[in-house]
Amino acid sequence: MAEKPHIQIPRVKLGSQGLEVSRLGFGSGGLSGILNAPLSHEDGCSVIKEAFHKGITLFDTANVYGENHHNEIMIGKALKQLPREKIQIASKFGITISADGQIGVKCTPEYARQCCEESLKYLDVGYIDLYYQHRVDSSVPIEDTMEELKKLVEEGKIKYIGLSEASVDTIRRAHAVHPITALEMEYSLWTRDIEDEIIPLCRELGIGIVAYSPLGHGFFGGKAIVESLPTESFLAVHPRFMGENLEKNKLLYARLSELATKHGCTPPQLALAWILHQGDDIIPIPGTTKVKNLDTNIGSLALKLTPEDLKEISDAVPINEVGGERETAAFAQYAWKVANTPPK
Repeated sequence: MAEKPHIQIPRVKLGSQGLEVSRLGFGSGGLSGILNAPLSHEDGCSVIKEAFHKGITLFDTANVYGENHHNEIMIGKALKQLPREKIQIASKFGITISADGQIGVKCTPEYARQCCEESLKYLDVGYIDLYYQHRVDSSVPIEDTMEELKKLVEEGKIKYIGLSEASVDTIRRAHAVHPITALEMEYSLWTRDIEDEIIPLCRELGIGIVAYSPLGHGFFGGKAIVESLPTESFLAVHPRFMGENLEKNKLLYARLSELATKHGCTPPQLALAWILHQGDDIIPIPGTTKVKNLDTNIGSLALKLTPEDLKEISDAVPINEVGGERETAAFAQYAWKVANTPPK
């Protein structure tokens, strides 16, 4: 299918604090592993630069992406070849991975500062545009963490504060200490649980939403369907990509694929266009290791969908027919619905 050439990616305000970003961001974690084998820094940098030259300015990373800050170092190298002031870097702290691979969460004020200083060093930048608490530490009052992040803003080390996978109560309490600019949440055709409470709350408070895994960890891009899963991928143990669940989900992909044909686009374009039509305050950050996928993703911006189209797409992927939980067991205990912190 021919791609539409030279799509101008619009710029929009993310939240009400003044941060301006491209309408489509780039989730860079996959360049350093997670869903596939990590790319070399050289190859990863070329993808990042290609994304920027095509109009993407929001690049999302975290201190745990790749071994030994692999992803932050890669982005730092790419930034040396790009105009820093035109790029918005989002990084995150709070997830810990022990030597034996155990996942934990730590968000004490001291640790927040330590991680920020380390990220600044590995990115080799003077400031981070958007700094997120990656998961919620249920042992630390959110006010304590936010007070430290607020100090980092005052010191010019970070410009804006974000939360990821936070509960309604945590968001409200955090926002009372210092305005939250963005909330990063999983949101896609097969993960829509933020629609009832989280999205309305963010709109009430003027918080932008950054949608991670907008293609369902690549599922709506054909991962595990038109292409096999890489052996290095964590998806090999993801509930939605296993056994009977995968077989059920393949039926949903087939329905989306039919609709994509009707709209003259690809399944990932239709899946992304659906999210883009949920509101200008929702910024999807699909990631990829391939430039052709980058072009496909950007092509989603050209699709115009009517309310009837959006309903037809939603109905093709009914949430109650999705096979498997959205999280692996290791991360389920940190999901937003249980992400509360002790009272201050």
